[in-house]
Amino acid sequence: MTLIDKYIGYIRDIRRYSERTVSIYKEVLDNYVRLIHNAQDVSDEELVASLNKSEIRLYEVRLLDEGLSSRTVNLHLSALSSFCRYLVRNEFLNSNPVKLVSKPKVEKRLPVYFKKEAMDSYFDKTSWLLDDKEMDFFKANWDTKNGKDTYNDILARLILSLLYNLGIRRSELIGLKVGSIDFGRNIVKVAGKGDKMREIPLIASLCKEISLYLDAVETVCGGKRSLKEPLLVTYNGNALYPGYVDKAVKSELGNVKGISGRKSPHVLRHSLATELLNEKASINSIKELLGHSSLAATQVYTHSNIARLKDIYESAHPRAKNGGKNGD
Repeated sequence: MTLIDKYIGYIRDIRRYSERTVSIYKEVLDNYVRLIHNAQDVSDEELVASLNKSEIRLYEVRLLDEGLSSRTVNLHLSALSSFCRYLVRNEFLNSNPVKLVSKPKVEKRLPVYFKKEAMDSYFDKTSWLLDDKEMDFFKANWDTKNGKDTYNDILARLILSLLYNLGIRRSELIGLKVGSIDFGRNIVKVAGKGDKMREIPLIASLCKEISLYLDAVETVCGGKRSLKEPLLVTYNGNALYPGYVDKAVKSELGNVKGISGRKSPHVLRHSLATELLNEKASINSIKELLGHSSLAATQVYTHSNIARLKDIYESAHPRAKNGGKNGD
């Protein structure tokens, strides 16, 4: 087993990185071998010898020459740095050479988010799915095409409700179990990055929606499910997967007035964080809700708040209205 294989096993099995992150890191390391060694495979000794400032700088330049963005190049360097830290801990390297390489500057991007009015419009238009009469009709016709379509609509709405109301990541949504929901305390237990657990409050309307969905899925599956089973499943009883969630978000928000541009689970997470900040929730509270390991990751949302404050200032401040003339 090569050092790269051991490292990938470490971040997958010990550090519990997401499948997507593991895949990206493996791709970066394979790409490094290809560009620096002009080969598909090299010995561990050759790989370690090439992990120095000059070779890593050369790799950075080649990535930029290939037209990769500064953000993507920084991702490559971050993956290499993680690998080098692993090698240092296991005494294959004396120090991390990536720290000696200057990273390309990246222009800060403000988080994209959906406005509350647009999201309210979506939930209002789909509220019929929560009607008791609609649920009775579904139970009587669950095994028909109409029943399948209704179940898929109920599931899609709940996907958006959970992502938007809880601000959870896509992987966290997929990882929810039936036992993650505590109706007695009105909380949901979420396993975040590195399996770090956090509890998020459930508002009354979301509790009701989850209860109705559990009723629907038990009808389709033929009875109660165990607490260890996935909370959200397809009509056929299979656990959700990333592509299913992405497709649901794009489809549900595709024709909503006021929503344009990128439609993804992460934008819904951004939307909740932005709204909470606009409503004067503390940055530390938002950090805990989102499951960020550091405050720096949460502070990016303050930029959106500043942009909103500037709009208010320019439209309402007496000096801003006349351009600050006359010193009045």
